[in-house]
Amino acid sequence: MKRSFVFCLIVFSFLALHSYASVDTIKVYSKAMHKIVKAVVIKPDSVDASLRFPTVYLLHGFSANYASWCLEAPQLSQKANALQMLFVMPDGGYGSWYFNSPVDSNFKYETFITQELVNYIDSAYPTKTNRNNRAITGLSMGGHGAFYLAMRHKEIYGVAGSICGGVDIRPFPNNWMLSKMLGPLNEFAENWEKNTVVNIAATLKPNELNLIFDCGIDDFFLDVNRALHQVLLAKKIPHDYTERPGAHNAAYWGNSIDYHLLHFKKYFDR
Repeated sequence: MKRSFVFCLIVFSFLALHSYASVDTIKVYSKAMHKIVKAVVIKPDSVDASLRFPTVYLLHGFSANYASWCLEAPQLSQKANALQMLFVMPDGGYGSWYFNSPVDSNFKYETFITQELVNYIDSAYPTKTNRNNRAITGLSMGGHGAFYLAMRHKEIYGVAGSICGGVDIRPFPNNWMLSKMLGPLNEFAENWEKNTVVNIAATLKPNELNLIFDCGIDDFFLDVNRALHQVLLAKKIPHDYTERPGAHNAAYWGNSIDYHLLHFKKYFDR
């Protein structure tokens, strides 16, 4: 992990020198969790100090950290300038799934991401502070997290994405610390039903939230993404869903993020 972090800094330092984007590693204190949480922030370069930018939050996957996105998508520094967006990549903890865990009070990442971090970013950086200029996306666990947070906080995010996301957690009761976050499925079934994206999506109304998601055809989350697509179709919820060749790996989501950013750009500019 330490080696990856050093490489991340080298990659971002090189890109920053060549595209002039500002790359910061920040520390934000979470009152909800009584600890400091790190994040990487990329701000477009601008000679006009009055300019404000839309913000895209990018959530990492299971066992990764705040530095992971720079390894998996090193083009982000250049994209920030090209698309005139500010990127925020927070640490989501080891296996948090971005829940406020109902069984472990040490995990309150829903509160941290949607309240504490958004408030900090909007106070410290030149952002456009409304839902129509705020996006969230992520990969794998972070894909679940992005949809989960956006669907539960539509007043904060206007557009959300998921890349290879675990959008239905119920088929995986013994994987990725989910039982630690929600309790064992056979004992706490209600926690699993209430906190899985596919069920929350069924409560959406048309045009409440702009959605884009995709999955590789060799990905183990393909079936749950197809199921979410069908739920949204049945509810007549507009969305952008794509399947492409690829598996559950950095090569796939490092490419997929470019499509999400173009989608967000279109949304922000409309």
